[in-house]
Amino acid sequence: MKPLPRYTAILYEDPDTPGVWIAEFPALPQAHSFGRTPEEALAHAKEALELVLAYLREEGLPHPPDIRTAEVGVDAA
Repeated sequence: MKPLPRYTAILYEDPDTPGVWIAEFPALPQAHSFGRTPEEALAHAKEALELVLAYLREEGLPHPPDIRTAEVGVDAA
């Protein structure tokens, strides 16, 4: 069985609408959503991700690779 594709999600509170959380996948900008909690936003975004991946599969298009992440620390003092 082929492993399920995995993508990095970014979750953040909408700066323009406090109390609304946004979830998005940088590797697939078409797959994003929002919710009242981080968990709700991520659940909705996962549904959007599944739809985008299904569309790519139906069209015979490859799944894009996930992004690479790195943590960077700076002395802001």
